[in-house]
Order: sequence, then structure tokens, then C-alpha cells
Amino acid sequence: MSLIEENYDVIVVGAGHAGVEAALASARMGMETLIFTLSPDAISMMACNPNIGGSSKGHLVRELDALGGEMGKVCDRSFIQSRMLNKSKGPAVHSLRAQADKQLYSQNMREVLENQERVHIRQGEVVSILTDEEKKEVRGVESSTGARYLAKAVIICTGVYLNARCIYGEVSEKTGPNGLRRAEKLSDSLRELGFPLLRFKTGTPARVDRRSLDFSQMEVQKGDVPVVPFSFSTDPASVQIEQDDCFLTYTNEEGHSLIRENIHRAPMYNGSIEGTGPRYCPSIEDKVMKFPDKDRHQIFVEPEGRYTNEMYLSGLSSSLPEDVQIAILHTMPGFQKAEMVRHAYAIEYDCLNSLELKNNLETKRIAGLFFAGQMNGSSGYEEAAVQGFMAGVNAVKRLRGEEAFVLDRSEAYIGVLIDDLVTKENKEPYRMMTSRAEYRLLLRQDNADMRLREKGYRLGLISEEEIRKTREKRESIQKEVERMGNTYIGANEKNNAVLSRLGSSPIQSGISLLELCKRPECNYKNLEELDPERPSLSAFICEEVEIEIKYEGYIKRQIQQVEAFKKLERKKLPKKIDYQNMQNLRLEARQKLDKIRPENIGMASRISGVSPADISVLLVYLEKYKKEGQV
Repeated sequence: MSLIEENYDVIVVGAGHAGVEAALASARMGMETLIFTLSPDAISMMACNPNIGGSSKGHLVRELDALGGEMGKVCDRSFIQSRMLNKSKGPAVHSLRAQADKQLYSQNMREVLENQERVHIRQGEVVSILTDEEKKEVRGVESSTGARYLAKAVIICTGVYLNARCIYGEVSEKTGPNGLRRAEKLSDSLRELGFPLLRFKTGTPARVDRRSLDFSQMEVQKGDVPVVPFSFSTDPASVQIEQDDCFLTYTNEEGHSLIRENIHRAPMYNGSIEGTGPRYCPSIEDKVMKFPDKDRHQIFVEPEGRYTNEMYLSGLSSSLPEDVQIAILHTMPGFQKAEMVRHAYAIEYDCLNSLELKNNLETKRIAGLFFAGQMNGSSGYEEAAVQGFMAGVNAVKRLRGEEAFVLDRSEAYIGVLIDDLVTKENKEPYRMMTSRAEYRLLLRQDNADMRLREKGYRLGLISEEEIRKTREKRESIQKEVERMGNTYIGANEKNNAVLSRLGSSPIQSGISLLELCKRPECNYKNLEELDPERPSLSAFICEEVEIEIKYEGYIKRQIQQVEAFKKLERKKLPKKIDYQNMQNLRLEARQKLDKIRPENIGMASRISGVSPADISVLLVYLEKYKKEGQV
């Protein structure tokens, strides 16, 4: 029997949201890239919800797009409804969220992947990681057929497929999501290489036939007009499409009683499920049992696509038996005759303890081996996609012998996500939230292009045309803010009449338009009557001008905080520093620092179990190392 052996620059294992972004980044940076998938039909499959974006997740998609990723562009070609969330709040938490046509999204992303130069797609199961004899450096992978594929960089993006088990009621099936085959042997290979694996759990709700629903009993949820695209490269006119409606209904006490009566049959409560689930996305049985004072819970009814009758029930995740699920459905308004197309289930899977990773997503144990996506213990399509992109870029950086590409917490939500993964002990699937970002007023989703596109351009992933537009946009914003500051209006009857209509107090002397715009009742748009020489600017530039003016003081304060943060980040820690022999460190701090091996003082300060007093000790030792020339 002849043995297949092929050579590539980078190998990606898994073609979900992380794997696809990893492969595209690697190939676009010039590397011959092989991507493995258990089924090409499942490339970028949206196995759970039909949404891209949402609170904080929309920030991740925008940042990914600004760097040269693909998710935002494909979503703009695949969505059926779009809404900007949190519009009643400040701009720091505005987040774009789109309902995608699931099949169309997967098809569009597959088309991009299949036609990307230097990407090679292979169906197959990877069962083993190949390394050198010392198990210090990756050499490639081996498939279930015995074929060997060699590369100096391997990225594992297996999502929830490793030893996956789907559970509902008394049923336990050894499959991946949506009944797809699971990956069974790679976990053993990882354990043999010394990697500790965790057992996590997530879940998905039932899908129902829209023809069996009575929407007159539900609240309609319309999309925004006009639609704001995800990608900074998308022509806004191209996304002004006719949108599909979503709907809102509620559970009630009748359904809650059914849950309580059958809770002994729920795998989460009878011990059938071993894995830890996401606290921020609880099952309906969890909601009912943990919040008994709540007499109802919101259920969003969302189309799975434009050419299917399947409707997704966001908020109704469950692992209860099938008969109980159907009974609960029939208690909800508009669902009295609901027909279930797919039952809800929980899914358990193996994942990596992300403390095994450096902040470039390369493992500490084996050089050239990277992990990205839900395999790292995170949740969500968006978290997976940005990790895949960063792993793909850093795999190329390593092959080129270049410094790793790392975003810190002051630069991007992506930086917050990865920093949290590699410094904190995540005992449940990690979900990105705006509250995790200390500098969220600077890290808004609307300015992701101005924050990150220069970086994407330097990586070679942003075109000349895209960077030119971003630079012109930045210049236009700066010029308009300066013009507003230098344009004064007088204290006359006409101007004060305008201010009176706006509910604003009259002016007693000349004042700049910039100062007027800072007033709560005034904004860039409603001051137009007082500004006859205003240039014609796009809605996006006008939005940025207003934010820059209204939040000037807060922005300056956060910039000062970032400067203090950067000082700690610049204090690099020696790679071979001996924490165990630092007697002035507390025992817990010694153990945590030795295990995580932080890159710098800032990262060390964010490790759970490392106190400010421990950081003071580290700073003293750092000065000693500097004097001895070890830093």
C-alpha cells in the first residue's frame, strides 16, 4: 500500500467560521494552505442561530473586516434582516446584528474559499498531530486513511466536533451538530502530546414550521431602514433590500409548570451531561428553575432563511425530551398548532484549556501549533472567526520569522477576547461582552476601520483602494471637527430662535458650533440651520464628527488611561523567569505565573490570583533582571 504524503506551508483542521478565516488569511498572505473538513457541505455552517453580530459581537465582525477578514462581506451578501442594537444608549455599545440566510451564508463563504488562490480543500478526518521527536515542534497531520500532510504550521479549528455528543432527554447520540459526523480520535493525539482538555457544553433550540404558526398573536420585529452594512467595503446602496420580519412571543406559567414537572428528565439536572454550559446563554429549563419569580421569558422567532419555512426560536434552548419540548411549544402564544421540524438538544465536546496558548494563539508546548475558535473554549461564530483570522496571520508570521501580530486590550475587542482567553481560567464557554472592554468608548464598532485598517494594510490584507478611502474618511472627520471649532455664530434673534425650537437656552455672546454641539439637546444634524457653509458629507462621517465632539472629554480621559495601560504592557517579562524561586510572591501567584507565563507586567496583572502586591514584587525583580542584562 502506497502512503500519501503531501507538503504545504500551513494546514488548517476544520472549516467552520474559525477555520475559513484562518485559511483565507494564510493564503492571501502568500502561503499554500490546506484546509480539512469532515464535509465540504458544512463549510461555515451556521449550526445554531441564524445571526451574525449582536451586542459586542458586532464589534468583532467590524474589526475583522477592518483587518481584511471575510465574515462581514459575506454577511452583507447573505442577510435577510438587519438592526443596530442599543441605539437608545451611547455609541460605545451600539452593535450591528443581522439575520442571515443560513444556507446562502454557507454557500457564499464556500464560494470565496473554493476560489481563493493557494487554498486547497480536503474532505477527511485528522486523527493525529505530527511533531519532531522531542515533541517540541509541529511537522504536520495524519488523516484517518493514514495519509500524512506535512507543514511547519498547523491550526486546529475543530469547533464542537471533538468527541461530540448530542443529548436530549434520555437520548444520547455520538454526533456533531445537526446530525453530522463527529471527530473521534484527535482528542487522544492531543492528550498524548500533553494537552489538558476540558469538557464543555452548549445547546440549540427547536426549529418549527412557519406555516403552523399564528403570527397575529406575536409582536412583529422589523429591520432598520436604512440598513447599515457590516463591511466598510460594501456599498451602502447594495444592502437596501426588502427585509424579512422576525417576531417576539413569550413563555408562560403553563409551560413553566411542564418544565418543573419534567425536570428530572432533563440531562442538565439528572447528571447525564458532564460538560459545563455557557452561563450567558442558559437553557429554558435553567431559566425557569433559577429564576422562579419570572412569570415569562422572551422568545424571538427568526427565519432560518428566505427559501425555507424553518423558524429558529432564540431563547428556547433546551435538552428536555422531545415530547416535553413539543408540549411547551404549544403553550406559547401563536404556537398552539406549532409543528416541530428539528428538536432542541445539548451538545458536549472536548476543547483546549486556553491557558496553554500564547497571545498569538500558538501553543506553549509545541512551536508552530495554533488553536482557534470554539476549540479554545469560546462560544459564538464571531469569537471563532476573529481567532481563526489571528491564528492564520500568526502562522504566516512565524513561517516568515517575523514578530507575532498581537492586538492589545486598548486596540480592539479582538485583543480583549484573546487576552481573556490566555490569562483567565475559563470554566465555561467564553462569550464576548461590551462590559469586558475597559476602553469601549475608544473601541466603538463605528470606528473599527480607522483603528485597524492600517494594520490590515501592513499585513497585505487591505487593498490600496480600501486604505485610501479610510485615510480620506479620517481626514474629512478631522477637518470637519476643526471647522466646527472655528465657526462662530452671533447672539442674535434669528440664531436664538433656532436654539429655542431645539429646546436649548439662548446665547449671550458668540459661540462656536462645536461648543453648541456639546449641548445635550443639540446634535450635528439639528444645527444645520445655523451652519449654512456646512460641506456635504456622508452619514458615516457625520456620525463620527458628532461622537468626536460630544464625547471629547471622555475620549481624552480614556486615552490617558490607555497610556498608563501601555506602560505596563511595555514592561516585558523574561521568557525564562523563575517564578517558583521568588520567595516574596504568594504561593498562588507563583503557581499561576509559572503556569501562564505572561508576556509582560500588564498581562500578569490580569491573571486571576495575582494581586497588586505580587505585581510590585515582580517590578522589583524586573529591575534586578535589567541591571543584570537579562531583559
